[in-house]
Amino acid sequence: MALRISAEQLDAASQALDEVLDFKYPADGVLSAFFRGQRALGMGDRAFVAESVYGVVRHLRQLRRVAGDAVGARKLLIAWLTRYDGLSIRQLEPLLSGGERNWLAELKTSEVAAPSLGERCDLPDWLIERMLIQYGEEGLITLADSLNAPAPLDIRVNPLKIERDAAIARLAADGLVGTPGKYSPYAIRMNEKVALQKHPLFLDGSIEVQDEGSQLLAILVAPKRSEMVADFCAGAGGKTLLLGAMMRSTGRLYAFDVSEKRLARFKPRMARSGLSNVHPTAIDHENDKRLKKLAGKMDRVLVDAPCSGLGTLRRNPDLKWRQTQVGVSELVIKQASILAAAAKLVKVGGRLVYATCSLLVEENDAIVDNFLAAHPQFAEQPVNELLAAQKIELVSSTRLRLTPLQHGTDGFFAAVMTRVG
Repeated sequence: MALRISAEQLDAASQALDEVLDFKYPADGVLSAFFRGQRALGMGDRAFVAESVYGVVRHLRQLRRVAGDAVGARKLLIAWLTRYDGLSIRQLEPLLSGGERNWLAELKTSEVAAPSLGERCDLPDWLIERMLIQYGEEGLITLADSLNAPAPLDIRVNPLKIERDAAIARLAADGLVGTPGKYSPYAIRMNEKVALQKHPLFLDGSIEVQDEGSQLLAILVAPKRSEMVADFCAGAGGKTLLLGAMMRSTGRLYAFDVSEKRLARFKPRMARSGLSNVHPTAIDHENDKRLKKLAGKMDRVLVDAPCSGLGTLRRNPDLKWRQTQVGVSELVIKQASILAAAAKLVKVGGRLVYATCSLLVEENDAIVDNFLAAHPQFAEQPVNELLAAQKIELVSSTRLRLTPLQHGTDGFFAAVMTRVG
């Protein structure tokens, strides 16, 4: 970020941060609405506002520890700029009121108590308690550091339209540098964050923005030509698009979701992709009667279950402050119900993949273990063997566990099961 800012930028960032800190709605949506109401802000101004807001949200506990629990958005922003973003007090002083200058001077000389583990990790205490059991203190600190870093930009090629090497060369010709992903054969990691929405490769459906870890979930489904496949919680359709391309636009691919709005947003992406085998279908709930006619007919079913999203904190840092213990408990009940319902669609010999972008054991292993205990007609398949068969060398075990610390991707979990009876 630039080391010089204007009063207008500081005011805009402070106003946007104040709206985000309510944590009533996702930060990306709040910022989008804010920018729609601030047409005069240029691209550089918007970048400053977004980066500053996300910077404060990522390190909110540490900033409040230093600046005080009662300070408002503007002082939190000032603390962020001087402590994390490289601005000196001298550079910032001309933009501050007399009271703010005095407060900042006092802040510089004040003594602060040693941070708690939650403050050190910039995570809420209820989440610290859960993750400490899984990762231990040192493991949790290093994992938290990776979750609190900004995510890189990953894109995925559409194999129906372009090869990965050709896409890299085309992007390079336009001054956009990307390198092959480490695991997914479709992934490209960009060297810097750039806007691709108006690039010809994006407009014609040759590329999509998608984290490399997310791509691996579709790869675990491993759909084949002419099969019947269901993406049970399709959402915005990123994995659906890859599944359809892997099927070479043959067979039938159902994109189920309870949100008609999400499916509506998916349709333009589907049109760009060139797929003709996808059937977006809105359902009322996981036991919708419209699903009964498909019982026992699906070759592959992906359940990317609604979850806490805590594996995506690099992109959505506000989730750690908006999510609650009660919310997770409610999600766990929903996840078990969705997996059991989706399993009914799988035919004998078919594959069922359960996945989340969570790091919590109760949303991951516990769901799968309980499902397998209650459904002896399903047997688990080792994820590491399935990936190795596709020439993807990924250090893993029976189940997929991705973290930004170990793999450079968002945090994902997946388990693969086959219906054997």
